[in-house]
Amino acid sequence: MHPLKQNRPLRRIVLATAATASGLVMLLALKPHTAPVVTSAPRVVSSPAPSAGASGKAVAGTRTVTGSTVQTRWGPVQVRITVTNGKITDVTAVQSPSDNPRDQEINSYALPQLRSEALAAQSAKIDTVSGATYTSDGYRQSLQSALDSAGR
Repeated sequence: MHPLKQNRPLRRIVLATAATASGLVMLLALKPHTAPVVTSAPRVVSSPAPSAGASGKAVAGTRTVTGSTVQTRWGPVQVRITVTNGKITDVTAVQSPSDNPRDQEINSYALPQLRSEALAAQSAKIDTVSGATYTSDGYRQSLQSALDSAGR
């Protein structure tokens, strides 16, 4: 005979209570999805003054722009770009989640992929790296902030 069908109400009560408590603990362990939040304004550093073309965009010179810090679920993400003659020539992650070994492992493969995508696309329209969704979203937002500040 099945243990719950026996004539032992105390056993059923204990098992039902344990199952309810386990379910409640699992529900409380879920973390809500939070959108990344921009926390600081971008910083622009220029070397020789770029000249503006007819469109108002920088066409000559080199500018280094640091994007906004984007607070993600796992930590801050911030990028710095270098724009030379209107083209993105370098993208560097200034800040990225690194509180634990798993963050460091994820970023060791995600940040180089995001950098190469940004250089290839010459914009913030880049793909999300699988397994690094929050970092990818923060990277894109900080990159777009830097591009906006650089006049691109």
